[in-house]
Amino acid sequence: MSEVTFDVAQKIEPLTAVEIRAQVNLIQEVMKAVMKPDVHFGVIPGCGDKPTLLKAGAEKILSTFRIAVEPHIEDLSTSDEARYRITAKGIHQVSGLFVGSGVGEASSNEEKYKWRFAVCDAEWDATSEDRRRIKFKRDGTTIKQVRTNIADIANTVLKMAKKRAQVDLTLTATAASDCFSQDIEDLPDEVRESVVNGNKKPNPIKDPEAKPVSNGDKISESQAKRFFAMAMGAGKSKDQIKDYYATALGIQRSQDMLKKDYEAACHWAESGDAQ
Repeated sequence: MSEVTFDVAQKIEPLTAVEIRAQVNLIQEVMKAVMKPDVHFGVIPGCGDKPTLLKAGAEKILSTFRIAVEPHIEDLSTSDEARYRITAKGIHQVSGLFVGSGVGEASSNEEKYKWRFAVCDAEWDATSEDRRRIKFKRDGTTIKQVRTNIADIANTVLKMAKKRAQVDLTLTATAASDCFSQDIEDLPDEVRESVVNGNKKPNPIKDPEAKPVSNGDKISESQAKRFFAMAMGAGKSKDQIKDYYATALGIQRSQDMLKKDYEAACHWAESGDAQ
């Protein structure tokens, strides 16, 4: 990596074109030398050529520019919803100057947090009708879901809000938007679920003779290891992970996971849900 020493916070006067170019070059050099695909950033098929910045990548860039994050939390929760809005203030670690801020919000009413798989038919039967549902999957099959316990996911929702604010801060304060597209969490649900890390799943109605899955549709070994590490790090047991494979994905091991299911699986891995 070349000796680029541009500092985002030490100049009050407008930056020159050379300094702005140096800032972008530094981010690109960090991407090549330090950051890894599918860990720090990822390219989403169908969403342009710019990679999407992930939380780990945002941390690398903030560290590069010596920016500390001061999160300010607004608790907007109700008795039936965990909801947080966080403003992430960026402070230069050497000068102490404020360099920018980012805003992120998360709610337990988001689809991926609001519902979980029913553990068994007995749980489904014991759950009131307004707190359970039948969800149709793209292949035409259905699954039984019940409302998630708010207390079980409150911390996950809080961390997601912080992550979104931190990524927003990174893109704003370091002008990293030149190198990265929007955070994956801000993509529409149908885009995120359909094309993230893979191709769209064939519609069984329009494409009744879908092609069999090939190895090219499966996640890489590094992605499989990352998913398992995330799940174990969140306190899930091996039995819980195996149950998720079988119940949610219809597979026996992480290496058989399809690319199109990877992002949703990572959300489950990071959450406090066992199902």
